[in-house]
Amino acid sequence: MLITGASSGIGLALAKLGLQRGYRVVATARKSSLSRFRSLGLPESENFLIRPLDVTNADQREALIAELNKHHHGVDVLINNAGIAYRSVIEHMSSADELLQMETNFLGPMALTRLVLPRMRKQRRGCIVNISSVGGMMAMPTMGSYSASKFALEGASEALWYELRPWNVRVVLVQPGFVHSNAFRHIYWTHRGKSALTGQDDYHAYYANMESFVERLMGIAHATPDSIAKKVLRTIESAHAPLRVSATADAVFFSWIRRFLPRRLYHGLLYRGLPGISHWGKN
Repeated sequence: MLITGASSGIGLALAKLGLQRGYRVVATARKSSLSRFRSLGLPESENFLIRPLDVTNADQREALIAELNKHHHGVDVLINNAGIAYRSVIEHMSSADELLQMETNFLGPMALTRLVLPRMRKQRRGCIVNISSVGGMMAMPTMGSYSASKFALEGASEALWYELRPWNVRVVLVQPGFVHSNAFRHIYWTHRGKSALTGQDDYHAYYANMESFVERLMGIAHATPDSIAKKVLRTIESAHAPLRVSATADAVFFSWIRRFLPRRLYHGLLYRGLPGISHWGKN
């Protein structure tokens, strides 16, 4: 089981649970985060390998999969969990910001998937788990580029589901919503977005209202990285895993209203529910 972004959050919970369930786990993270595993009492062992991996780095991706294929019998389960999120309106994103968002959340995972597929197809078994988001089925203001990357991940995963089913390789999209964690503190900011949050800007209300709104919802959320990890492992071990798995209660709720409400009503309700919307667009 190869897990990207495994030094914290859902990735770390998956690594711990995978070890408990008897998997041979390969936990990856950026080089600067590797010491975290040892500080948490997770040193390397026969069944727990720790490897540096920036999913946007082609050389690191290729070297890792080559090592695992040569010395560790390859990868049976790939969990593309590593990801970043920009808090920014579209107007404040630069081309460089957009590229980093897409490389981390979509292009990197797809490249890693392509590296493990030849062996999975040859042995006619395997599982690709892509950690998506509620943001992969609905977009919200100040999170547009993040949603774009998750929409792309969802579209490619859906195509893969069809392409790989004849080879008995399963593809699963996991959609968490709000998770009780400090993940919102590790959000990426553009220069213009940070300035708009703290100073005078036409978009100031967008940032100020959405920042406190997301922090509040994550603080009261019942779902945790551990509860999501358990759902992911159950899905991997299921003989009939669905393509999409709603990992939190709010993900189930938004999936249902998106499916059954008329689109005009759906968007109207969400718009009116935005925090402080009456102040948006007013200098």
